[in-house]
Amino acid sequence: MNYYPVFINIENRKCVVIGGGEVAERKVERLITGKADVVVVARNLTSYLESLVDNGTIRHIQGEYKDTHIEGAFIVIGATDSDDVNKRIYRDTREKGILVNIVDDPEKCDFILPSIMQQGDLSIAISTGGKSPALARTLREELETQYGHEYKILLDIMGDLRAKVIAQGRTSDDNKKLFESVLRSDILDHIREKNWDKIRKIIYDLTGEAIHSKFAGDSEP
Repeated sequence: MNYYPVFINIENRKCVVIGGGEVAERKVERLITGKADVVVVARNLTSYLESLVDNGTIRHIQGEYKDTHIEGAFIVIGATDSDDVNKRIYRDTREKGILVNIVDDPEKCDFILPSIMQQGDLSIAISTGGKSPALARTLREELETQYGHEYKILLDIMGDLRAKVIAQGRTSDDNKKLFESVLRSDILDHIREKNWDKIRKIIYDLTGEAIHSKFAGDSEP
């Protein structure tokens, strides 16, 4: 199957997970990271999911799945161990025009969930088209050794710098050259060494802008 890669904003959108086991846990965690309005439908929950219900992080509908549970949902994830229930979820979401992911059944998925390597706002998604989640995890682990906390700091700096540079009213080409000059410098080495005087000098010399002092406090994971 050919998937269209995209990052979707799910903040405050109703996202329903059917199932309350360990697989559902992993799906819920990802949705929470995206600040979704998470609803879990299941007779029983793991202790971790129960704790999320208790502290108000997610909502729980106790009982068997019904199509009314997904009314108004933006996406639905079927994480049950029942083929019959998963088939019903897939059928109902199709009828209602809701995006659905049925765990471990790519043929019943409108979208699949990639393995994610993340450092702050830096996200690198890895997908094997549903053919080998194990390979996706292996590649993610390799990337985690290559892209450490320094990339989180670099991205925060570049975000702050971008706002300042664009405010100066230069052309897009000029802005692009400035950003690329910073990235081609040895700034990452100095971030790793926590040499903030050198980092500030590099950015000022290349762009004429001063970075925010708050980033010095980001030098530790």
